[in-house]
Amino acid sequence: MKRLDMVMDVRDVPKKSQWFMLSLQHLFAMFGATVLVPFLTDLPPAVALISSGTGTLAYLLITKGKIPVYLGSSFAFIAPLVTAIGDSGVPGAMVGSFFAGLVYGVLAILIMGFGTDWLMKVLPPIVVGPVIVVIGLGLAPTAINMAMNVDGNYSGLHFSVAMVTLVVAILGSLFFKGFLSVIPILVGIVVGYIYALIVGVVDYSGIVESWNQIVSAGSIGEFFSAIFVAPKFVIPFVHYSPFEVFNWSLLALMVPVALVTIAEHIGDQMVVSNVVGRNFIKDPGLHRSILGDGVATMIASFLGGPPNTTYGENIGVLAITRIFSVFVIAGAAVLAIIFGFIGIVSEVIMSIPEPVMGGVSILLFGIIASSGLRMLIDNQINFAENRNLIISSVILVIGIGGAMVKFSIGEVNIEIAGMALAAIVGVVLNLVLPGKEVGRGKGDMFESDVDSK
Repeated sequence: MKRLDMVMDVRDVPKKSQWFMLSLQHLFAMFGATVLVPFLTDLPPAVALISSGTGTLAYLLITKGKIPVYLGSSFAFIAPLVTAIGDSGVPGAMVGSFFAGLVYGVLAILIMGFGTDWLMKVLPPIVVGPVIVVIGLGLAPTAINMAMNVDGNYSGLHFSVAMVTLVVAILGSLFFKGFLSVIPILVGIVVGYIYALIVGVVDYSGIVESWNQIVSAGSIGEFFSAIFVAPKFVIPFVHYSPFEVFNWSLLALMVPVALVTIAEHIGDQMVVSNVVGRNFIKDPGLHRSILGDGVATMIASFLGGPPNTTYGENIGVLAITRIFSVFVIAGAAVLAIIFGFIGIVSEVIMSIPEPVMGGVSILLFGIIASSGLRMLIDNQINFAENRNLIISSVILVIGIGGAMVKFSIGEVNIEIAGMALAAIVGVVLNLVLPGKEVGRGKGDMFESDVDSK
């Protein structure tokens, strides 16, 4: 049934005079969070922008242009990426990301053949909720370290920058109206950056150098060369051989995270279905949306960017503007790709001080943890049931405590740690302990109260 308050339907093409600004709005909504992930994992922000844009275009194609969502950098993969890059370098992390994306493809085939009931049995809210809490709280030390420490030592000046950024983001989330209400994180970063400039903790030498190259260009060719700069892609078979960097430890580290991000994906599909007024889980189908998400992550791994996931920030833009056009989303994806090739944009991003990112991370990582609690509440999980209490408790302690399992198969050393181990243990406990129905609560992650079109 058509929504009466709809401004633009899914297949409506915006007017040329409006298209750019509507797409730019979506770009701003995803910008802060998408840039934060490469900032924390030492991946190039420009590549993250390009991979999010290309991944979104692939997603729109695979879902037959029926689901208006934007894909950006996934927070769930931050800790695994940091570990993988430290152990095997960026090429190794990209191989792990590729196989995590491949899990989506396998799951899409299974859903197409067997439906979704079995998936709910493997990933009920009692497993997914606590694991999401682990993702947020596991990243908490990183946020605090960025907010108040310089080379391991406390800095009151840097902590003040983090607090200014955090306060602005909090106030924006509560009191901003209209479009500003969907970009409080970006506003917080901008205000924090300005304050950091005032107190002198910004290194803007890269920006100055890039700007000088632009203004000193002596020809049109030099001018465009100064503006458009090739990002630092890490491409398989060009910059490295996947077969040489592959090891089973990478799979054990990265692949289990896909269990969590798949559950998040399903939740986002439910939300966007209710916002738009269509059941996207039925049409074009959960198998298509999951496949699109996985392909986007695999594309990112071919470029050297972080894995992608559907973005709640952009779903928020849909809800506020009532503009559901996939052409607007595609426009935002194209803009992200263009921005990724503009050198001075990359320099501006790289000049953002750590305490600014630390300030917004305190809020964002906390929201991730809180969203896990919200999943448990929304599905009315009863913690008076010992089964639910046991599963959630074990997941939280294993994940946040940093437990790990190390073993060898022949000459292959495998290590499963932290969130990945917590997710696996949670799935196993849920499958073997009696009374599985209490872990599902009273909600249903695969049903929607909107009509399919």
